[in-house]
Formats: sequence, C-alpha cells, structure tokens
Amino acid sequence: MIKQQFQGQAGELSSVKALANITEDQMETLRREGEAKARELELLKNELDMIKQQFQAQVEEVTTVKAMANNTEHQVEVLWTEGKVKRVAFSTSLSAKGTGDIGPFNTHVILVFRNVFVNIGNAYNPDTGHFIAPVRGAYHFEIHIYGHGHPSRPSSAALIKNGEHVVIAYEYQSSGSADSANGVTLLLEIGDVVFVRQWPNSWIYDGPLQPTTFSGHLLFTM
Repeated sequence: MIKQQFQGQAGELSSVKALANITEDQMETLRREGEAKARELELLKNELDMIKQQFQAQVEEVTTVKAMANNTEHQVEVLWTEGKVKRVAFSTSLSAKGTGDIGPFNTHVILVFRNVFVNIGNAYNPDTGHFIAPVRGAYHFEIHIYGHGHPSRPSSAALIKNGEHVVIAYEYQSSGSADSANGVTLLLEIGDVVFVRQWPNSWIYDGPLQPTTFSGHLLFTM
C-alpha cells in the first residue's frame, strides 16, 4: 500500500513537472512573441517618425514655395507699379482757346494751364492747375512766361511747391515784349503739389502761338 502511495505521489510529481515544463515553454513562447511584437512596434514607430519627418519637410517646402510665390508676386507688382509711375510727363500752355492778357491782379493768382499737349500718368489737373506727385522721386519743371511790355507792369510767375515759393520767371520791359523762363529739379514725396502762381501787379499773355507754358516730368524714382 505504501508502495502504491509512493507511486501515486511520483506520478503526481511527474505531472506537476510536466505542467511546469509546459508553462515554461509557453512563457518562452510568449516572451518571444512579445519581443517580436516589440520589434514590430519599434519598426512601426520608426516608419511613423520617418513619415512625420517627410510630411514636415513637405510642409516646410510648401511654405517656402508659397513665400517665394508671394515674394515674386510682390516683386512683379512693384516692378509693374514702378514701370507705370516712371512714365510721368506733362506739357501745357496757358489758354485752351482765344487770345488775351491775364491780369494784372493785386495779389497772387494760380495760373491754370488748360491747353494740354501731353499728360502721361495724368498727374497734372487742367481744371486746377495742380501737378500732384504720384510717386517719390526727382522731377524737373519748367515755366516760360510771355507778356507785353508796359511802363509799370512786369510779366512774371512763380513755381510753387506745397504753397511755398521755389523759383520765379520775371521780366520787365517798358515796351515791346517781355519773355522769361526758369526751371528747377525737385525731390517730391507722394502727394506733393506743384503749380504756377502769377506775380502781383503783373500781366501775362497767351495766344495762338502759345508762348506761355508749364511743363514737367519725372526723372527717376527714389
């Protein structure tokens, strides 16, 4: 009977040992599977990191291309604008029609040159006599004044910038004719106003030959 009990215990131990071996094998299998999955996850992580880097690079590239496109568009716009405003020139004479003397007046009077020969850029207004600078730059202006000689009256007009005197064309002759001219180059800001103002107690003549003129043009932008 003891022998039978011993054999039973030995069989039980063998079963336990077998179960332990099976469990150990299963654990080893699970460990290997875990390591394989860990490696797979690592590979997936590396692949995702690479995709993320590629995506980020593409985003940066798109951003760079967009910035370059915007910059190019701005440059094109600037070049187009500069090309447009560089074409600024006007030339006028005093009377659109008719013949006659203007003045004398006892104060300054703005001369409105209504006969327009050319007005490229439309910076000169023949209704007001004002030239308004469309762009910052160096401009050249000329005034030519004609009048009849008179014992007490000159023929004279001044070039005015923003209400301030710049230069004057002045001639006095007691008889015959009085011709005078002047010119100047000015640095103008956008919106600066240039016009011609008749001198007090002077008279100016214009007629079919158009001897009294006001001209200007943009030399270059600044």
